[in-house]
Amino acid sequence: MLKRNLWKIILTLAIGLWAVWSLTPLQDRKFDTYIGERVGAKPTEFAALLKEAGDGVASHKYPSVYVALKTIANSRKIDLSTYFPDLNTRIESSLKNVEKRNDILLSYLLEKSKRPLKLGLDLKGGVAVTLEVDENALAKEKDEDARKAKLSKAVEIISKRVNSLGVAEPLVRAVGENRIEIQLPGVTTKDNPDILDSLKKPARLDFRLVQKDEEGRVDPPTDIPPGYEVLSTEQDDKNGRSFQLYYVIKRLPEMNGKDVKRAIVTADQFGRYEVQLTFNSEGEKQFAEVTGANVGRLLGIVLDGQLYSAPRIQGAITGGTAQITGNFTQRDAEKLAGILNNPLDLPLQIKEQYEVGPSLAQDAIDSGVRATVIGTVLVAVFMITFYATGGVVAIITLAINLLIIVGAMASIGATLTLPGLAGIVLTIGMAVDANILIFERMREELAVGKSLRTANESGYMKALTTILDAHLVQLIICGIMIVLGQGPIKGFGVTLAIGVISTLFSVLITAHLVLEVLIESEWVKKITMRRILKEISVDFVKYGKPAFIASWMLVLLGIAVVVYKGDRIYGIDFAGGDVVSVEFTQRLDTADIRRVAQASGSGEVNSTYASALGGGKEVLKIETAFGKSGALLAALQKAYPKAGLVSIGESRIGAAIGKEIEWNALLAIGASMAVILVYIAFRFEFGFGVGAMFSSLHDILMTIGIFVLFGHQFSAPMVAAILCIAGYSINETVVVFDRIREELKNNPTGSLRTVVNSAINKVFARTIMTSTTTFLAALSLFLFGGGVLRDISFTFLVGIVTSTFSAIFISSQVFYWWHKGDRKHVEAHQDLKPAYSWEAGSKASQ
Repeated sequence: MLKRNLWKIILTLAIGLWAVWSLTPLQDRKFDTYIGERVGAKPTEFAALLKEAGDGVASHKYPSVYVALKTIANSRKIDLSTYFPDLNTRIESSLKNVEKRNDILLSYLLEKSKRPLKLGLDLKGGVAVTLEVDENALAKEKDEDARKAKLSKAVEIISKRVNSLGVAEPLVRAVGENRIEIQLPGVTTKDNPDILDSLKKPARLDFRLVQKDEEGRVDPPTDIPPGYEVLSTEQDDKNGRSFQLYYVIKRLPEMNGKDVKRAIVTADQFGRYEVQLTFNSEGEKQFAEVTGANVGRLLGIVLDGQLYSAPRIQGAITGGTAQITGNFTQRDAEKLAGILNNPLDLPLQIKEQYEVGPSLAQDAIDSGVRATVIGTVLVAVFMITFYATGGVVAIITLAINLLIIVGAMASIGATLTLPGLAGIVLTIGMAVDANILIFERMREELAVGKSLRTANESGYMKALTTILDAHLVQLIICGIMIVLGQGPIKGFGVTLAIGVISTLFSVLITAHLVLEVLIESEWVKKITMRRILKEISVDFVKYGKPAFIASWMLVLLGIAVVVYKGDRIYGIDFAGGDVVSVEFTQRLDTADIRRVAQASGSGEVNSTYASALGGGKEVLKIETAFGKSGALLAALQKAYPKAGLVSIGESRIGAAIGKEIEWNALLAIGASMAVILVYIAFRFEFGFGVGAMFSSLHDILMTIGIFVLFGHQFSAPMVAAILCIAGYSINETVVVFDRIREELKNNPTGSLRTVVNSAINKVFARTIMTSTTTFLAALSLFLFGGGVLRDISFTFLVGIVTSTFSAIFISSQVFYWWHKGDRKHVEAHQDLKPAYSWEAGSKASQ
């Protein structure tokens, strides 16, 4: 037994240890303390340097130890890597420039001093910066709609730059007519003031010709012909010292980077980093013309007015690619490629920087954590009550599952928010579904007299295809969200994919391993399994049509309400609103502000405390729907007269979720429906695919309709919650379909009506069991959580009930009607056609 399962043991331990390693350290460490502990050579000398840096911070000469060390070392040409010989592999061996070596080393140490899993703006706050668009650039656009479109495009581009995987949870939105606000969780510009540089760069790429017969000069040229200017590029000599090489270069470009399709980091034959550009068809043609007409001349590659390199044109370049070479580190090259992939049309300048506190009050955070604990305990109690030892195994593997999920999130730089925590709680409920499917199959095997060992293996194998089909469909849907989605949609796809893969591993590998060891070693000789419901015998097909009609009438009612309310269904994330800055003499709790807002009918409200970097008076910023800020401030002044609330400014904020993200979400849903149809049709049969597609669409529309009917508004987390319903819905549907497929094979003479009813009756109790675990997790969030947790949990409560209903009364009924109640239409698919005894005998005799 040990030899057979050794690979499972090693794999489980390896992945578990990797997850723990990915999560460490659990708390941020002070940079000076951490770097002092990491020093590996000349500790006394480095301690003196560190003390000097600390004294500089204490005297307000430097904003942080990071900046102090960087400044002191660079001014004295001190190579800090000599104090950390064990980290030399983190620095490119060919890099001789001391300043760049120090920059790479300090950035790495700063990153390692922070916990991998950052807390979001709602839990911990972060740093905010307001970027202002150059008015001269906007003035070129006379049309107001064009100005707004350019600003909205800039918001989308910056969002992509700071949130490439969609899991960083930043806040990026337009403020007023010419500003963009960016809030970054878990970041401080006190440590690294250069962190915002890449956000404001326009990334204007130009290809400009160097003056004919000119080479680079060490000294700045003075004989500059009209239409040319002098630009320089940094070079390193053999000792690692930097010097400038000057070129006389045309002011007007031969072409620009608007036709660059993609920029990626590559390395040349000597291991030096460069950025490879791929043009679209128009750019490929233009670049070939430019290079073909100027063979032998130097072509300067200029980004945002800075010359990066000036290679000589050897011949016409027709391959549609070009390289930007220069004195790059890997980090420089990756940053440059990221900027080029998301170029800005508008130049931006930093107008203000400030720290923001958590957007949730401590009581809301505490209630969220409490709801999380209660939900976990409820699921654990449920599993142990109904499955005894099997339930304990499920909880153990669930803990491993959660460890892997959180570890994977930390490894990709994800940010944990309160809605994210809610998603993890709901994952707890959904993850045990797979265990329940196996246990219920074991129950059936035990009922026909099989031994516990045989029932374990047989139950596992019979549930395996159901589990794989359900989770593979979810993985494909995740892939669609990642490819088509942006921002939170893409982030949700990444996070859900991690959860799906982790659940498959923990259930199919770890849980099966643990149960197999317990049973075969005879530590467990009996597993008690209780039921919520006894076996039933209901003609579900009979009630299918009235249930279908009633359900879709409710869906149509919800759609009608959505159409009637129009833009009023959107919260601040989607519609934007007003933000008022308030001075105060007495600090108000954000929970008190929400209570006053609710009592005064001000609707959704977000409030944070902000203070200028480096110190300054704290200001309360309150976000409301359009036109509601004045009434709310008046209500707060009346409720808390001693707080001394005085408005010092008001402006309008744009949507944090742009139209492009909305359309991508709709596109992702549409593509998901098509994929569900194709996959289920391929794995089962086309009628099954149609039923699954109808069921998923029904569940999404029903959830949205009921959500709006009860007066809720859409926010960013709600989009993710509704998309999750699609995944949960298909999971429930596949369970029913798998049983119908099995019944078609096991009951070759029964009518399709008999088969469908028999299958639903057999899985009904199991479906209720699987739904109950997720329902309990969502219910705890709804009862004991607050704010956004209630909205998310409400959505899931509706989605769970709807998905369970549709698996029985929508998907299976559509499948039945598609085939007009005739199983011959189904058996046209050979995978479902039963092998009759006389057919088998005939084939065997041939």
